[in-house]
Amino acid sequence: MACHSARAAGEPTPGSLADLQAEADPRSVARTVVLRRLNAAPRTRKDLHDDLLKREIPEQVADEVLDRFTELGLINDSDYAELFVASRRRSRGTARPVLRQELRRKGVGDDEIHAALECITDDDEFERARALVRSKHPALSRLDPATRQRRLMGLLMRRGYSASTAAAAIRDELNADFLDELVDPDC
Repeated sequence: MACHSARAAGEPTPGSLADLQAEADPRSVARTVVLRRLNAAPRTRKDLHDDLLKREIPEQVADEVLDRFTELGLINDSDYAELFVASRRRSRGTARPVLRQELRRKGVGDDEIHAALECITDDDEFERARALVRSKHPALSRLDPATRQRRLMGLLMRRGYSASTAAAAIRDELNADFLDELVDPDC
């Protein structure tokens, strides 16, 4: 039979963040929270600030701790924005307008957003849209052409591509497929 310690319901586990918060000064708790959150994944300053306020850390203490972490280079919204943009473009094929909106929602400043997005050219956007169409097209091949185009258009528009870019990418990919079907490689 396991030995259980007698701990009142709602009492924090020894060594947990709640236990630390009950005994420690707010600055120490704030540092611990920020270190744990940054250890899990990169975060924006706003995200960390909001988390500290939710944990009832006084705003002045939260700002002081975050200022120090920023000085040390552990919080860097510019680096975060660049990583976020690269990740979203690689994994989801997200276009600039959606990336801009997501970064703003995360509290990244306009200058940092602009810097992270400036390396993406119109040609990059077009080629990424074509790649998305190319990857999704086989799954839609059983559908009639109008439904296939409508679904591909919807996909690209949800990812933030302009109507003209989406239409051109779909047209180019569907024409490329059509030309590939005309050329019989066995001849």
